[in-house]
Amino acid sequence: MNALMKKIGLLAGMLALWASCSAQAVEFNQLQTDKSAVSFVYKQMNVPIEGSFKRFHGLISFDPAKPALAQAEIDIDLASIDAGSDEANDEVAGKLWFNTKAFPVARFVATSITPLGNNRFEVAGKMSIKGRTHDERTVATFQPQGSGGVFAGSLVLKRADYGIGEGVWADFGTVANDIQIKFRLVAAATAVSKK
Repeated sequence: MNALMKKIGLLAGMLALWASCSAQAVEFNQLQTDKSAVSFVYKQMNVPIEGSFKRFHGLISFDPAKPALAQAEIDIDLASIDAGSDEANDEVAGKLWFNTKAFPVARFVATSITPLGNNRFEVAGKMSIKGRTHDERTVATFQPQGSGGVFAGSLVLKRADYGIGEGVWADFGTVANDIQIKFRLVAAATAVSKK
């Protein structure tokens, strides 16, 4: 009788644990900027030049089971740019390029995230730079990694759309119009109650 009661108790405990787990979902919602990266590539005199931004932050809310409900907002501190040298950094922070004193932050806010299959998603949103906002879209991948997940992808911006490189720099013969932005965003996962 005692053995039967122990088995029933064990079974009840396992069922309670399963019910507790099934009432939880995993949501990736803690952006880890120290493990993430935002970089860029552009062509100057037809030579690819790479750079990066050292400081950015944002909000991510992504449940792989409900991608349509995902949210993402990323703010990039434009003055944190590393364009390869102090001289280049000072130049691109100036009025003709980013004008970081008047417009210190570039912001991307996702408006929709659509599954494409094979851990690929089309991300559409609003990009705001130097007081100008345009619709942008890209394809990003998502891969679980340890206790978190990695969102990775790239998109090509037209610098003229945002007034990046005005005046003597407006000619695309020296600096190309296309700027490729690359991102690798790492987010930690937390368990959330299913609704």
